Amino acid sequence: MPKQGGNESSARLDRELAQRLHQALSAGREELYQVLQDPSPEVVRTALKNRNLGKDHLLALLKRRDLPDDLPKAIHRIERFRTSHRLQLALARNIATPGPVVLSLLPHLYLFELLDLCILPGTTPDQRCAAERQIVQRLPTTALGNKIALARRAPGGLLGYLLKEGEPQIVQACLENPRLREVDVVQFLGGPKPTAETISMIARHPRWKNRPNAKLSLLKNRNTPAIWFTVFLPQLRTAEINALLASRRLSTAQKKQVQDELKRRGA
Repeated sequence: MPKQGGNESSARLDRELAQRLHQALSAGREELYQVLQDPSPEVVRTALKNRNLGKDHLLALLKRRDLPDDLPKAIHRIERFRTSHRLQLALARNIATPGPVVLSLLPHLYLFELLDLCILPGTTPDQRCAAERQIVQRLPTTALGNKIALARRAPGGLLGYLLKEGEPQIVQACLENPRLREVDVVQFLGGPKPTAETISMIARHPRWKNRPNAKLSLLKNRNTPAIWFTVFLPQLRTAEINALLASRRLSTAQKKQVQDELKRRGA
C-alpha cells in the first residue's frame, strides 16, 4: 500500500508539472508575469517560448536572484531582444549570468552603469573586476567631468588608476573618497605625475598627512615643496632621515634640508 500511495503522489506531481508547463506555453501577457516566478526552472525555460513573451517579462524575471545560469544565457540568445539596453543591463547585473555573457555585455553599458556594477551589493567579484577593467580601458577618452564624478564614487581598485591621471581636480576628488587606499597614494607619489600642487593636497589632507608611508613617499619626491620638509622632517626618526638622505630621487636643495635636520640633531 505505501508503494501505491507513493506512485499516486508522484503521478499527481507529474500532472501538476504538466499543467504548469502547458500554462507556461499558453499564458496570456498578464498571466505570464506570474508564470515566470514559478520555482521550477523547467517551467521558466518553457515560458521563454511563449509567443506573448515581451521585454518587460524578461526584466521582471531577471530581478530574481535564484536563477540557474542557463536561464540568463537562454535570455541572451533570444535574438529579438539582443539590442535592448535595459535587458543588457539587467543581464549584466544578475548574479546568475555566466562570466562570458557578462564580458560580452559590458562594452554596451554606459560608464556609470559599469560603476554601479563595481559598487552595488550583490555584484560578484568576477563581475566587479570585469566592470573595473572596462572602465579603465575607457579612461583615456573619458571627459574630465566624468573622471571627477568617477573619483568621488569609485571603489579602491579604480581610484589608483584615476589618481595616476595627475589632474588636480581628479586628485582632490580621489582624496575625498573614503575608499582610497594608502598603497594607491604611495604609488602615485612615487610615480611621474605628482606636481607641487597635488603633493601639497596630500600633505594638507587630514587623512593622509599623518600616515608614515605616505609621508615618507611625499618627502622622496623631488617636486615636493620645501615647506613640507620643514613640517615633516622634525616628525621623523633619525634612522628614517638617514634613509631619506640616501635616496637618489631628492633634489640638491631637498638633500640640503635633510642634512640640516641631521645637523640640528647632532647626528
